[in-house]
Amino acid sequence: MTRTALIILVFLSFYNRSFSQEEKKVWSLEDCLLYAEDHNLTITDALLDQAVAEVTYDQSKLQKIPSITGNISQSLTNGYSIDPITSSYINEQISSTSSYLNAQVSLFNGNKLNNQIAQNKLLVQQSNLFVEEAKNNIGLSIIQSYLQALYLKESISIARKSLENSQQETLLSKKRYEAGAIAKKDYSDARSQEAKNQYELLNARNNYSAEITFLKQLLNLPQSQQLEITEPQETYLYPVPFSAEQIYLHSLQESPSIQASSMNIEISEKDIDIAKADFLPSLSLSGSLGSGYTSIQDMNFLDQYDLNFNQRVGLALSIPIFNQGATKASVRKAEIRKEQANIALENSKNELYQNITTAWQNYTSAEEQFNAAKLAIDAAKDSYQLASKQFEQGLINSADLIVSQNNYTTAQQNHLQAKYMVILYSRLLNFYNTNQLY
Repeated sequence: MTRTALIILVFLSFYNRSFSQEEKKVWSLEDCLLYAEDHNLTITDALLDQAVAEVTYDQSKLQKIPSITGNISQSLTNGYSIDPITSSYINEQISSTSSYLNAQVSLFNGNKLNNQIAQNKLLVQQSNLFVEEAKNNIGLSIIQSYLQALYLKESISIARKSLENSQQETLLSKKRYEAGAIAKKDYSDARSQEAKNQYELLNARNNYSAEITFLKQLLNLPQSQQLEITEPQETYLYPVPFSAEQIYLHSLQESPSIQASSMNIEISEKDIDIAKADFLPSLSLSGSLGSGYTSIQDMNFLDQYDLNFNQRVGLALSIPIFNQGATKASVRKAEIRKEQANIALENSKNELYQNITTAWQNYTSAEEQFNAAKLAIDAAKDSYQLASKQFEQGLINSADLIVSQNNYTTAQQNHLQAKYMVILYSRLLNFYNTNQLY
């Protein structure tokens, strides 16, 4: 083997190993949350809205400096016309060149511009809150989907174990049926239970696959990429040391959605000030520089431009007298929007309180169910193990064994569901209390 071929072989081996390791990456919940902050489309869209708000704010500040425009024109006129430079009536062909530089600045407009700048600054701050709100909403969806996927993943293990047990019971029933120890119905019941457990295993796998697909969509991961999640960890469970009322008071201070809703009131107040500015006079300053050349004058281009050079400065005062009630209507609309902003804030607070109290009730209920399920699963396991031994000894029929097995499977599922409900609502309450996803 040549040296070049050996190098290529080593490189391909390293590449394949690296690619394989990347494909087999195991995603923790924190990995998913961090990845979504940079790739989720909803968060990306909120960041773009934030960028637009910042551009609008920067552009509004520039409105305080003069606007300057320049103009250069060249014309050729034939026949009876007015010379654009001398304003003389001439009946001949005229070639003319003119250039102007104009500047204008607003000196006073009822403080409208300052209020627009202040409002745009508030909109930038609000857009920052909208970005945080988007991250929180997506983060909560990821937490729920991730924990649901873990629950379904463990459900697969339960379903697989139940199938293995029923397969062993079917084999035993077959032997006993062939030996004439049990009726055909008992053997058929065992086969039916095995088929039922096969279906439940397939259904559990499909549910897990569907949840992983949904999680990929939240992360904006290609569907072709593998997504392996970690087994549950103790860090997934947060203690809940506060009451629902205490958590609500903390959340009022930390929640970006509440802060953004509250900021709508300030934005509406600026709308009122902006609308009221149209009741007041406005004053603007303008000035211009210009010159030109015309072919009818017996002077060269530079001499004419020097001779025709002109300057202008002017003040314009605009006084509103009557505009069919448009300004008054604008002010009233802005006042109505402020009232609506107050109502929206109260609705947001009420919704937050309802979400927290519901999460608290679900958490305490799930905790009680989890403790009860731990006792139930032990009792159901003992009962199933006893029934299995009795079935082997011919003391009970397959129907009694199936009932015992189903009770044990149900106890396992109840225990598993209660565990993940405790984890989910403990994390949710911790988020409301700290505004931290992890």
